[in-house]
Amino acid sequence: RSMSVKVDANIMLRRSLFLLPRTVAPRTAAAARSMSVKVDANIMLRRSLFLLPRTVAPRTAAAARSMSVKVDGDNAEVEISPLQAYKTEGPASTWVKTTKDEVLSSLYDMIVMRRMEIAADLMYKSQLIKGFCHLYDGQEAVAIGMEMGCTKKDAIVTSYRDHCLQYSRGDTVKRILAELTGKSGGCTAGKGGSMHMYRSEANFYGGNGIVGAQVPLGAGLAFAAKYKTNNGLPRGQAASDAVAFAMYGDGAANQGQVFEAANMAYLWKLPIILVIENNQYGMGTSTLRASSNVDFYTKYDPLPGLKVDGMDCFSVKAATEFARKHCMDGHGPFVLEMNTYRYHGHSMSDPGLTYRSRDEVSGIRKERDPIDKLKRITMELGFMDEAGIKKMEKEVRGLVDEAVEFSKTSPDPDLNEMYTQVLVDNPTYIRGTDGIYGHGKCSWAPGA
Repeated sequence: RSMSVKVDANIMLRRSLFLLPRTVAPRTAAAARSMSVKVDANIMLRRSLFLLPRTVAPRTAAAARSMSVKVDGDNAEVEISPLQAYKTEGPASTWVKTTKDEVLSSLYDMIVMRRMEIAADLMYKSQLIKGFCHLYDGQEAVAIGMEMGCTKKDAIVTSYRDHCLQYSRGDTVKRILAELTGKSGGCTAGKGGSMHMYRSEANFYGGNGIVGAQVPLGAGLAFAAKYKTNNGLPRGQAASDAVAFAMYGDGAANQGQVFEAANMAYLWKLPIILVIENNQYGMGTSTLRASSNVDFYTKYDPLPGLKVDGMDCFSVKAATEFARKHCMDGHGPFVLEMNTYRYHGHSMSDPGLTYRSRDEVSGIRKERDPIDKLKRITMELGFMDEAGIKKMEKEVRGLVDEAVEFSKTSPDPDLNEMYTQVLVDNPTYIRGTDGIYGHGKCSWAPGA
């Protein structure tokens, strides 16, 4: 019982993520109470802020009220945890300015996102949605926090986990769910499905099904922003009036094309923000088993970066505003690691519990859920009480239920729709659409 223990910090982190089995006999309660342990403080910070459900009891109402806020009429400030920085100072203050309208609209949108993704889950299980389907519930604060810190003039390109980004860029739940069911009322007329949503009028460029492929596209969007601002591509530092966000997961972070795009962006000082949505697992593999460097915000040296609590929309807002100014001032690319968590599996074909425990998922929900946190802040600011939030949630349920019915009853796309949006206006023939090895012409094709 009197033993003292020193443990390697890396092993402690692995143990904390359930990756290593214990190799000692079960301890007695008395033995557990008496031992002394030294653990690296940085690892403890990681564990307490980001990775694991805490082993303490759920927060009480009094604990929830202890968060720091300042209110002045319809204006407010919310205090966030300090951001971890690499080769940059980071935001000067931990206080984030906001307004009543921003808080309430952000809460509404996050509740819509959560309800929409739950509806998609049920529709998939009812076989109304087929094929690939990757849900975003748990990560809503990333999408909303980014929108709080940028404008629709800024371009966004993301991976196949794109439903909520389509919504945050201004599309409707009806059009999104109809796209998931492959109907003509969908946001790409039923032709894109879950992984290929698109809204160019709001500078949202998808929805990309190939892991990591959106990052070079993001570099191209950043190139365009700098080129258009300066009527050409100036060498070195030059301001831009917009930036591009390339969003991808921890599983794509080690892709060669990501490093190539980051390298080119640095050399050309392109205004691109690399947003890593680190939800702790690339498909079913923990980041520690897949990456030699799990501090993703430091990965693309010499690019500066910030590690952000991706479960707090105000932290995301502060980081987005800081990174956006860095890029618009002509200093080149910036990295944001959004430390977040997905509640569903990687996709609907993944139950999500073979590589993590139910206790881990429920613990994150209980301690770090982004919507619950924003609800508490909203009430602490006095912008809405609990009854008002329940009314908002009821309104959202009605909105999503109506959208589900629309997605069921919207007509299938007309076959002629296959001939639209293929770069050439009104083509009379598209190879491969006739079923005869690409020769001939369909009887229903225009001009047949």
